[in-house]
Amino acid sequence: MNDIPRIGLGIDVHRLAPSRPCVLAGVTFDSQVGPLGHSDGDAVLHAACDAVLGAAGLDDLGTLFSDRDPANKNRPSTEFCEETMRLVTARGLRVLSMDCVVETEAPKLQPMRQAMRARLAELFALPVDRVNIKGKTGEKIGAIGRGEALRATVVALLGPSRTTGRG
Repeated sequence: MNDIPRIGLGIDVHRLAPSRPCVLAGVTFDSQVGPLGHSDGDAVLHAACDAVLGAAGLDDLGTLFSDRDPANKNRPSTEFCEETMRLVTARGLRVLSMDCVVETEAPKLQPMRQAMRARLAELFALPVDRVNIKGKTGEKIGAIGRGEALRATVVALLGPSRTTGRG
């Protein structure tokens, strides 16, 4: 039944590479490093899609958009979000809120945090006050702490697509 809230969790990790474009939450950063990936490597959008897909009871991002499929090579992750939203809407669901944590030494998220929130809100059809992004460091521990990788973790809450008048 679609009348009860559903929660989903998405996690994505990408290695960082010099001179690679850095796109996080659909926003381009001015950075010396960027995430490696078959697509554009946007770990935030990958984790967000997985969280939404999981809450909807659908296949995960890797199953729907395989990194073995040449059509997904260098593909913008915003297209994965668009398809995710089509699938979720077809199930009679909508995203109610999203909370994101991005662990990275670089780039620093604070200067682009509001743009990231706005872009996520746009992509997942949410008011911006229902999207949050928090930046964390790896405290010099492990691959994230050494600046070799970044990790995005996203929790998404879904509910019925019908309007109840309560927002």
